[in-house]
Amino acid sequence: MDKTADYFAEIVTRRATGLIGSRKIIAISGPPASGKSTVAEAVVASLTAMEKTATLVPMDGFHLDNAVLERSGNLARKGAPETFDADGFVHLVSRIANGTGTVYAPVFDRSRDLAVAGAQLIPKHAEFVIVEGNYLMLNAAPWDQLRQFWTLSVAISAQMDVLEQRLMERWADYGIAPDEARAKVQGNDLRNARMVLQNSAPSDLMLN
Repeated sequence: MDKTADYFAEIVTRRATGLIGSRKIIAISGPPASGKSTVAEAVVASLTAMEKTATLVPMDGFHLDNAVLERSGNLARKGAPETFDADGFVHLVSRIANGTGTVYAPVFDRSRDLAVAGAQLIPKHAEFVIVEGNYLMLNAAPWDQLRQFWTLSVAISAQMDVLEQRLMERWADYGIAPDEARAKVQGNDLRNARMVLQNSAPSDLMLN
């Protein structure tokens, strides 16, 4: 996976450095466990090594809180489109695209399974903003408002059996027993993966 991520990051970085404009917003989307987070981090590292100002903005900071999901009956579906503050995320990206001042964004703390408000700073002078998440090209409101802000859109994909294996390994790393992990993967994660793969608009760059 690391070699593939490095290769994908090299492709994206090469495309990114050819973009025009004072602020370039690059969307890296894909189903869960496709490797988009790893690629996004590698792109930021590559651009930084080239003395470019780059920052990473993960969509995960807009997860709704577990208490809210519990009340709405959606806790078991955490990670599905309806379990995010999508309107808030669109508003954040529009502010980033405006580029007139410093923007603060929430960050998802996986160790505590919650989003921390104002935990990340996107400076006014950031030349590249790499946005990473599942639903950046989703053909559903309000997610479909996002694509107007992308200078470059990148989709990363993988076969469903590969995604399933990676997701099982991810849950195992969190200490989840195999039967419970399988239920989470089959009942939620792969449903979200199919949503991304079947209902996203084409990206400028497709990597798989």
